[in-house]
Amino acid sequence: MSEDDNNMEEYPTEIHDYLTAFEKSLGSVDEMLKTMMSVSRSELLQKLDPLEQAKLDLVSVYALNSMFWVYLATQGINPKEHPVKQELERIRTYMNKVKEIADKKKASKLDKGAASRFVKNALWEPNAENGHTSKSPAKGKKQQ
Repeated sequence: MSEDDNNMEEYPTEIHDYLTAFEKSLGSVDEMLKTMMSVSRSELLQKLDPLEQAKLDLVSVYALNSMFWVYLATQGINPKEHPVKQELERIRTYMNKVKEIADKKKASKLDKGAASRFVKNALWEPNAENGHTSKSPAKGKKQQ
């Protein structure tokens, strides 16, 4: 009997696919952590602007607390009744604040000069020679 056959007997076969997916996910997390740990934190932060630094810090602390949540669950402790739940909520609040800042940064800005020129050129102006406009009159006004 192989080692896999012994392991199959230790847990219900219905959860085999879930456990396989969980093991694959753990491998992915391990690879990402190795990649992140290969570069020193100060070296990594020097390459990022302050907003990106905040995002990196928040993602790191959220991932760490999420792994602790999973650890508590594997130990039979209800993580919903543990202070880690409040910590995750606090981190999510800061993640939302950073997202708002990033969204404001991406939002289009009003070019006041261009808007002013657009409005000025769109308005009706009397022509000095005949009292009429060189532009089209505003709606509802008749040219004479």
